[in-house]
Amino acid sequence: MNLNIIRDKISKQIGRSVIITVKGNRNRKQIYEGKLYKMYPNIFSIMTNSGEKTFSYSDVATKEVLKKYE
Repeated sequence: MNLNIIRDKISKQIGRSVIITVKGNRNRKQIYEGKLYKMYPNIFSIMTNSGEKTFSYSDVATKEVLKKYE
């Protein structure tokens, strides 16, 4: 998927609740729940209960980071 398409799709979801799943080593996953907060040229941020977390668009493109909107 093209990074511009990913940016456009994410930009339309600012302020919505999102669940982010990050693939880790040895089939471990980290799950973050929060609101889509800010967008920058190479990364986007969500605000969780524990603070701000940032993720890159390229990780979404390579499916290292999976997103789900509520």
